[in-house]
Amino acid sequence: MSLLNPSKGWRSSSSRLLALYSSLFVAWSCILMGVLYYEVSGYLGDLSRHSLMQRQHLFQRFDGEELVEALTTSMTFDMKGVDAYGLFDEQFRPLSGPIRAVPPDLPLDGKIHALVNCVESDDPKLPKDSCDAVATHTEDGRWLVLVRANGSLFGVTRIIWHALLWALSLTIIPGAAGWHLLRRRPLRRIRGIQASAEAIVAGDLTHRLPLSNRRDELDMLAAIVNAMLDRIEKLMNEVKGVCDNIAHDLRTPLTRLRAQLYRIKQEAEAESGYAVKLDDAIAETDTLMARFRGLLRISELEDHQRRSGFLVMDPLPLLRELHDFYLPLAEEGELQLKLETPESLPWITGDRALLFEALANLLSNSIKFSPPGGTVILRGVNDAGSTRIEVHDSGPGIPAAERDAVFQRFYRVDESDQQGGFGLGLSIVAAIINLHGFKLDVGTSEQGGARLVLECRQQLMPEA
Repeated sequence: MSLLNPSKGWRSSSSRLLALYSSLFVAWSCILMGVLYYEVSGYLGDLSRHSLMQRQHLFQRFDGEELVEALTTSMTFDMKGVDAYGLFDEQFRPLSGPIRAVPPDLPLDGKIHALVNCVESDDPKLPKDSCDAVATHTEDGRWLVLVRANGSLFGVTRIIWHALLWALSLTIIPGAAGWHLLRRRPLRRIRGIQASAEAIVAGDLTHRLPLSNRRDELDMLAAIVNAMLDRIEKLMNEVKGVCDNIAHDLRTPLTRLRAQLYRIKQEAEAESGYAVKLDDAIAETDTLMARFRGLLRISELEDHQRRSGFLVMDPLPLLRELHDFYLPLAEEGELQLKLETPESLPWITGDRALLFEALANLLSNSIKFSPPGGTVILRGVNDAGSTRIEVHDSGPGIPAAERDAVFQRFYRVDESDQQGGFGLGLSIVAAIINLHGFKLDVGTSEQGGARLVLECRQQLMPEA
């Protein structure tokens, strides 16, 4: 059973929550900047127009040379490129001031208007972009044009905009760094929990989920799971102990029973019906003893008592030995037993005798259930640096709905099958595979029969 991989950083719940919080913070910061910019620019715009209106009312009090003198004096205090004026006669000929022509878009109604193109001139001291302007008809019949550029307004709002952008950037950078650092710690803990969980799924119920000193939500959940594992392990050990004790205790009386039946058979007449019945009773006794031996064998493997025999080995000699061992049996059943391997295979770690037993069980099943004239293939594959062993046959195959159940104890696909066996062979195979940390998949072969694939990857093999 494979567990979900939590290593995808942005997919973790902590990463998503932090990213959501950061996104909301940035969104609200942008809204705040927009509202602040709108309010400040509106206020400064009103202030600029009010100041221009005051200048208009001030210069309306003068006429003649006094007006010219007042305008000339005001230029001393005006900001270059921001405030400007132009005085024109009734035919709009320039009389005084840096503005030498009335802006074409300015209505001559004495009201303040916003202009997109302010003054068409090469003089850098005159405002050329957007501005507020007003044309006033003086009492002596002349026209006075007053202009105030919005550059000062934009300057202030630009300062505010830059300040808000700096504040936002100084918030986003620590926020991104904090998001990266805060998500790493939960992910490290989740990976530790995943490693322990995978060891438990592999069959080692002695493992427990790691706990930290923080006693947070993850620790609470891990503690609950550990308590459940303690209880499950205790119950399984109790059930397993009862089964093992029954199997162990019954072996002695069954052995005695078989010995007594055999002695009685020896005393009976060889061809009598009584002797035939004794042979049947002895056969049933042998079957019961074989079942108990199988149960004890599975118990021994599940207790991981055979890891001391693990060694690094080349799987090719093992496959050749299996092929040579079962070739006569396949020929007796009129089957072709093929061995397909490359020149070399990646070495594996395991108990050679146990792996021989597991693969022999798979091969014997394929040979037993393949009809005469069929083919059984034993194949070794180099799968990206690891060994994969496959067994293909041309038998009836294993239905998809029963491919997980065939490894359960005493389970048989066809209960009416008379070819022998009592449903413990594949259970022993499953116990051996779990002991090694391998993986066995059941599928359909190219001949239409069963396809058994043993993946010899051992990254998650529990420690001895």
